[in-house]
Amino acid sequence: MSLSSALETLKAKIGNADNLSKVVKIDLGDDGVIVADGTQSPTAFSTEDADADVTLSMSLADFENMLAGDLNPQMAFMTGKLKVTGDMALAMQLGQLLE
Repeated sequence: MSLSSALETLKAKIGNADNLSKVVKIDLGDDGVIVADGTQSPTAFSTEDADADVTLSMSLADFENMLAGDLNPQMAFMTGKLKVTGDMALAMQLGQLLE
């Protein structure tokens, strides 16, 4: 999966989430970033780096597994595959949307 296909899958999963009222950045290292701006309606998505309320850092492969339902977000965090910086409550909310 590429960054663009991961972005499209993420849009399909959380694109209509009205309760995502902040900015989330998914930092995929050398593969790029995905920013979901929930302050806009509908949620705006971008691959341009921006400030965010929470940043999730992980590999593209692990993110793909999470989107596919093969990697539980909480388990990824506990095993160090996912690092969270910023609003932990927002990260947990996003994790519920991805499951």
